[in-house]
Amino acid sequence: MNLTYDKIKDAVLAKDYKWFESDSYNLNIVGVRNSDTNDEVTNKFDDKITLSYLIGNDRQFHEFDCTTDPGKHWVENVMNDSGVAILVPGQYRGSHQIGLHQGRYEALRQQKPVKVYRDNNLDDCYDFDESSIQEGIFGINIHRATKYAGKKSSQIDKWSAGCQVIAAYNDFIHFMQICNNAKDIWGNSFTYTLIESKDL
Repeated sequence: MNLTYDKIKDAVLAKDYKWFESDSYNLNIVGVRNSDTNDEVTNKFDDKITLSYLIGNDRQFHEFDCTTDPGKHWVENVMNDSGVAILVPGQYRGSHQIGLHQGRYEALRQQKPVKVYRDNNLDDCYDFDESSIQEGIFGINIHRATKYAGKKSSQIDKWSAGCQVIAAYNDFIHFMQICNNAKDIWGNSFTYTLIESKDL
């Protein structure tokens, strides 16, 4: 994916979502789900999480390899009778806050309801069935994969049961530093927007 500040902004505005640009560190956290996988469970970090914001009048843009989909393990071994959670594309205003992921380390934790598809047929394709959509607090956090500095995970496996997961440790540290800077100015509330690469 060839992503830029303007491409993400245009895609977000085209969906009539809110774009934050009023002052420094007013973050636009936008996930981009890879549309070119034919809904296959690739078990790879083939999506992106982007950060777009201003510092003064200067635009800042960062992108990080991630998954916006659950890993193969949880697709085949569902924890919920309704099926594994797959976040529905959309804008979730104030959906996350800085807190501990599973009580272990600082991440963005879900604090307001989001919508998820439920896929329970245990096959190798994600099912985006609108009749399966549920809305609620499901622990759809934004966190990291590997805990080792300088390392990057290549397989999703157990890292995501629906969470948005950044593959590289150092990328995640950078992501959280920016979020903490934003928190100091705007408070501990973050909007997460999920789009698809076909929207770009």
